Amino acid sequence: MFLSSAINQYRIRKIESIGKMTQMTQEEIVANTKTVLQGLEALRLEHVSLMTGLREARHDTEKSDIVQKNIDSIELGLGEAQVMLALVSHLQNVEAEKQKLRTQVRRLCQENAWLRDELANTQQKLQASEQTVAQLEEEKKHLEFINSIRKYDENQEQEDGGDKPRADPVVELFPEDEQEERHNMSPTPPSQFANQANAGYEIPARLRTLHNLVIQYASQGRYEVAVPLCKQALEDLEKTSGHDHPDVATMLNILALVYRDQNKYKEAANLLNDALTIREKTLGENHPAVAATLNNLAVLYGKRGKYKDAEPLCKRALEIREKVLGTDHPDVAKQLNNLALLCQNQGKYEEVELYYQRALEIYEIKLGPDDPNVAKTKNNLASCFLKQGKYKEAEVLYKQVLTRAHEREFGTIDGDNKPIWQVAEEREENKLKNRENTPYGEYGGWHKAAKVDSPTVTTTLKNLGALYRRQGKYEAAETLEDCALRSKKEALDLVKQVKVAQILGSDDKRRSKHTKGPSGSESVESVKMENVKMEREDSAKRLSRP
Repeated sequence: MFLSSAINQYRIRKIESIGKMTQMTQEEIVANTKTVLQGLEALRLEHVSLMTGLREARHDTEKSDIVQKNIDSIELGLGEAQVMLALVSHLQNVEAEKQKLRTQVRRLCQENAWLRDELANTQQKLQASEQTVAQLEEEKKHLEFINSIRKYDENQEQEDGGDKPRADPVVELFPEDEQEERHNMSPTPPSQFANQANAGYEIPARLRTLHNLVIQYASQGRYEVAVPLCKQALEDLEKTSGHDHPDVATMLNILALVYRDQNKYKEAANLLNDALTIREKTLGENHPAVAATLNNLAVLYGKRGKYKDAEPLCKRALEIREKVLGTDHPDVAKQLNNLALLCQNQGKYEEVELYYQRALEIYEIKLGPDDPNVAKTKNNLASCFLKQGKYKEAEVLYKQVLTRAHEREFGTIDGDNKPIWQVAEEREENKLKNRENTPYGEYGGWHKAAKVDSPTVTTTLKNLGALYRRQGKYEAAETLEDCALRSKKEALDLVKQVKVAQILGSDDKRRSKHTKGPSGSESVESVKMENVKMEREDSAKRLSRP
């Protein structure tokens, strides 16, 4: 009875524990199960000992059966308890594995985020590399194009004779009559165009070939080729160096001069203003290149008749040159000449005289009395005197120019070696006698003094002839005018010869390739052709000499 009551109590506790299990934690369930397991184990041992005693006594079979059933129930309870503990252990292992998996998931998420960052960085690097490759491809194409036209560099160097132009030349504002006529006959010569384009900034090596090619085409009037080349260079420069770079300003200046030669003054002015802004920003407001751009812009305004707009630009360019080069530099004198011309067109004659006289002093001291700029400045100053009615002052300057030209060509003046103005005045005094006896032909050789490379002398002849006409000295005026016409005719003949030489020059080069003998030596015919070509080049250089 005792055993049955104990088993019943166990079952009741078990049922109660199962009822309360839903309210217990896992730790409490495990602890209670272990406690019940220990009790059942003790109870089983008691039942086993009791069963052993009953078997030894060999009586009361009914009790033995009851004890055996209790033992079976106890073992069943023990098995269930062990299953519960095994299940708890399994659940703990599963939870531990779950936590481990969660840790791995967190680590994988972190690694995934890191890999995404690495992928983003790699993609950025890839894009940068692709851009670099594309840029290098463009540079490669540009270099291949440059190499394909490098022959023009060699031609340019041969024409220049290896002499490099000065870094900061001054573009003159208004060419004289002869220069203007030649300008109308052909575009700007290569040397003059290069000086204007390069003013104040040395052309970098990467642009030199393209720059020379543009100048070559522009000097030939082939603007349909020169303009696209300039625009291509600008586009390449802005991609590689950015818009605000001195090289971009240089190429803008070149394109502006090309437009100016085409009389596209508005486009040229916009480009020069842009170039001026870039050079002021990158090189400083007092850089010679800034002065050169200011001067080019003033020249452009002067050609359009906007003298009031051009004058402050020219004055600022003068201030920069004086500050950088000194007050007695020849380029300062050229800037003074430009400023004087602008003031003269506005009727500011007092300022004009001061500018010309100062420029004349600089030229005579720095370059000597035989420099062409001296004669040109005297001629300009004499023109200023003429407009004011100061005929005597103008006549003195004209005679000084002609006298100096005569001495250079024919030697010291004496009774038998007279300058043309003196011959003209003697013919005026003896005009009746001259008409009856000596024609002017015996003095016709004097036109040699008005050389093609010195158009100022020809202009002076015409100006002094006009002055003689105002004074009623018609015979003297005709003498000078006839001499000026002879000089002009010679200049035109030389221009035609140079054009013919340029046309035939390419044919000579092609023929010279086929005039080699079997052993590689040149034939007599090719030597003759080379001599002819050299004579033509000499004529061309005399014509284009400043």
